[in-house]
Amino acid sequence: MATKSPKSPALPPAPAVKPNDVNGGDSVVLERLPQKTKPPQMYQVVLLNDDYTPMEFVVEVIQEFFNKDRETATQIMLKIHLDGKGICGVFSKDVAATKVDQVTEASRKNGHPLQCVSEPIEL
Repeated sequence: MATKSPKSPALPPAPAVKPNDVNGGDSVVLERLPQKTKPPQMYQVVLLNDDYTPMEFVVEVIQEFFNKDRETATQIMLKIHLDGKGICGVFSKDVAATKVDQVTEASRKNGHPLQCVSEPIEL
């Protein structure tokens, strides 16, 4: 019994490549572009005027939760009283939400209907 050794499959011929033409002439160079990150969206915390919350309580809230001195807190309180609303500070979204919760909780605990909201700042 004579056995024949199996033939290895024939490979297709390799394309001719010139040394300077590695990618077939259609080479693409990628450039690294610097990434620019946008600053986070900022929110302003606003106190709204009502006819029931005492002015002194509003001044105390502004001093306690927004770290304002007595004179600045009084000016903000007067702006709230005269214009219907006043900005107490500008913060990131999470900090602004926390400030709103703190002010709302303190006013409810003391029996006042003081309203506090956060609004995104339009750039």
